[in-house]
Amino acid sequence: MNSDSSPDRRYGDERDPRAYVAPAVATVLGVMLAPLALLFGALSVMATDSCGPDDCSAALTTALDMVYGTLFLGGLLGVAACVAAWLLPRTRRWAVPRVWLAGLSLLPWPAVITLVFNLPQG
Repeated sequence: MNSDSSPDRRYGDERDPRAYVAPAVATVLGVMLAPLALLFGALSVMATDSCGPDDCSAALTTALDMVYGTLFLGGLLGVAACVAAWLLPRTRRWAVPRVWLAGLSLLPWPAVITLVFNLPQG
């Protein structure tokens, strides 16, 4: 009798041969997008050059706060989601959460880039 057909073995407990694909793709994309987002986030402070840091509009300072908050908190959560995607058990039962975590780990980087390119006037 095959061990895969034993009654004590539940559906989804079999090993997933493609378990590494989503975390690997997320890691590669994250390694490319994170430095770009950090660079643009660091350069976004130059948006205050024309108005000085004290005379800028509330919309600009709020947008810059969102950029820095997304870089910090989103970066931490994105890295944690990527690590969690790698650490999930490599069985078929965990395939969907693994793909979701891998995808969610990428969200902060394009969000920061989008915020930087849509900064309001100072």
